[in-house]
Amino acid sequence: MSKRLVNILVPLISILLGLIIGAIVMAVSGFNPIDGYVALWNGIFMDTYTLGETIRQITPYVFSGLAVAFAFRTGLFNIGVEGQLIMGWLAAAWVGQAFELPAVLHVPLALLAAAVAGALWAFIPGLLKAKLQVHEVIVTIMMNYIALHVANALIGVISGGEERTEKIHESASLRSDFLETMTDYSRLHWGFIIALLAVIVMWFILQKTTLGYELKAVGFNKNASEYAGMNVNKNIILAMVISGAFAGLGGAMEALGTFENMSKLHASTGIGFDGIAVALLGANQPFGVLLGAILFGALKNGGLNMPSEAGVPTEIVSIVIALIIFFVASGYIIRVALNQFGKKRKEEK
Repeated sequence: MSKRLVNILVPLISILLGLIIGAIVMAVSGFNPIDGYVALWNGIFMDTYTLGETIRQITPYVFSGLAVAFAFRTGLFNIGVEGQLIMGWLAAAWVGQAFELPAVLHVPLALLAAAVAGALWAFIPGLLKAKLQVHEVIVTIMMNYIALHVANALIGVISGGEERTEKIHESASLRSDFLETMTDYSRLHWGFIIALLAVIVMWFILQKTTLGYELKAVGFNKNASEYAGMNVNKNIILAMVISGAFAGLGGAMEALGTFENMSKLHASTGIGFDGIAVALLGANQPFGVLLGAILFGALKNGGLNMPSEAGVPTEIVSIVIALIIFFVASGYIIRVALNQFGKKRKEEK
């Protein structure tokens, strides 16, 4: 069995196994699995409104998945996507309400601010990793909590003591009357186009540029890269900065599209942490991340319909997602099973 076919089959089998065992969990818990999955399907595709909300939900997952995947591909484990996303959200919300500019300038400026904020938040663990060999996992986890509380404090300052920032100006908004009308006034916005462009940008950087080659080389083998004349420390920092920029843009989708402001957060959004699972499901490949984000966004949005239509608690959706992640993480076992199956078929022939 070819390696390419195995790479395609592993996530598909993981999803199928997750759904099957999820159905068993529903049945054991006293719920009808068929009703549950029908409600899940309806929550994703029932009408134009739910479809619009599903696409809106998918959009930030694309960015968080790309942020995690980019770091993985360069040998780093960026657990701080959540914090970088929060800082990007805050930066975009502030630029969106603090300035009055033509839309052709305001939207790019707000997006740039979000990317820079996320990049700067990722620069700190990147610098510590490069210069002092401090493990990025520890630093990025701590930076998540710092980002949460710093953002809440700054929201209070920006808003004059209110619980949320002012609504951004229309010139900075990604919302569209055309998209809202087409999807029965869902919150779908132009961010999904930016997400698709981000997928292409990541692919281009990693596959078609010298920079991408160096970043991947440093991730594979630092010593060999250094021997070849590459600046290892610079590339570590740069990898974290680019990863953080993707995460910051994910925050901009919430600030400029979904909510058009930022409220004080009592806990993490979860989008950044789910990005780890999205990246794993997509095998850290840009287009794979897009597919992983589609799955996660669809499950998250569709799961909201399960309690009302089928009486199935949303926790069941979390269990299904967790099972899929488990089987993806156990991909080595599935690969071995597929390879053995392929060998037996060859022997039979």
